[in-house]
Amino acid sequence: MPLPVSDYSWQQTETTVFLSLPLRGVSIRDADVFCTEDYLKVNHSPFLFEVFFYAPIDDENSKAKIGNNVIVFTLYKKEAAMWETLSVSGVDKEMRQRIREKSILQAQETAKEASEAKAAAKREDQKYALNVMMKIEEEERKRIETMKENERIKATKELEAWKEHQKTAGKPEKIQKDEKFHQQKKKIEEERKKLNNKKSLTKNVASRTLPTKGRDSENIFCEKLKEDNVPAPRTLGSIKINFTPRVFPTALRESQVAEEEEWLHKQAEARRAMNTDIPELSDLKEEEKNPEWLKDKGNKLFATENFLAAINAYNLAIRLNNKIPLLYLNRAACHLKLKNLHKAIEDSSKALELLTPPVTDNANARMKAYVRRGTAFCQLEMYVEGLLDYEAALKIDPSNKIVQNDAEKIRNIIQGTELKS
Repeated sequence: MPLPVSDYSWQQTETTVFLSLPLRGVSIRDADVFCTEDYLKVNHSPFLFEVFFYAPIDDENSKAKIGNNVIVFTLYKKEAAMWETLSVSGVDKEMRQRIREKSILQAQETAKEASEAKAAAKREDQKYALNVMMKIEEEERKRIETMKENERIKATKELEAWKEHQKTAGKPEKIQKDEKFHQQKKKIEEERKKLNNKKSLTKNVASRTLPTKGRDSENIFCEKLKEDNVPAPRTLGSIKINFTPRVFPTALRESQVAEEEEWLHKQAEARRAMNTDIPELSDLKEEEKNPEWLKDKGNKLFATENFLAAINAYNLAIRLNNKIPLLYLNRAACHLKLKNLHKAIEDSSKALELLTPPVTDNANARMKAYVRRGTAFCQLEMYVEGLLDYEAALKIDPSNKIVQNDAEKIRNIIQGTELKS
């Protein structure tokens, strides 16, 4: 049942109404404000505030500021005039219900119009963006086509220039070959004339020069073929090399195994002695691999107010076995001491999940989980949630005086009759 709020103050000018509504523990996150031109509602559990305006207001331009346990409204009147009262008088229950329904319908219509306008604006933006993208793509396509055409023209010109160069460069070379051929032919004819004058030596000269010349050419050609006949390169292959895995970067032949093993052992002992982080499971002793032993160690550290070390012990125990509810319950107590309130809520909730089914044997643990979670909620100024957890704890143990007194204090804080502690 919501609690109606009647404690408020208001001031006005001819165009504006200033409304101040005090609510303990109110914040932007959990305050529900609904406003139309005729009706204003504020819902902050368990409080409810309603007002039916004396005259219409401009709900679109009006605004509210939430903070410091108060909500301040700045409401602009649609017509400049001084109001006799803030809320219209003489309104029965049925009339109020009609005003509420009318305000809800009006808000729905306004939200629908805003949604349609937003959707239309979004469509226009998408259409404009699509047109711009099409234009950009068309310009890019034209630019690429122009580049291709320019490259084609350039390549064609270069090819034509190369062909012309080949024609002009090849013609003198042909002429030189022809002249050299004519000179050789003329020389051969002169030699033949000389040979004809020496008839007795013609056959010998012919037999010694021409065949010898042919054999020398053949021998040179064969040697050239032998030089060009180079064997093909060998096929590629891969060699797989396996290295022995090592913790240290040095090679095994350069290291001293005994000294390295001693160093690793000392590092593991130092981590256990410092207890500043969670060690690796391979570094643990046999007794340290037992979750119950770790839980007892965490309890002893908690008793000496070494809460960080106790959390580390519980963390390692949870790594070994995450189904023990007392580990989460004890770690929640450590987080409460260290003001890690969100972690305390999370661990208490996990403990309650594991403490099922609710039986007599786990009643004490369930009550502690509710109390610790409720304490964390209250320290976060979430008093309604904290009160629910304390009431759940009282259902388990109704005769617990300490829990009863704390629950009563939380109720007084919610109702505003007691200051926060």
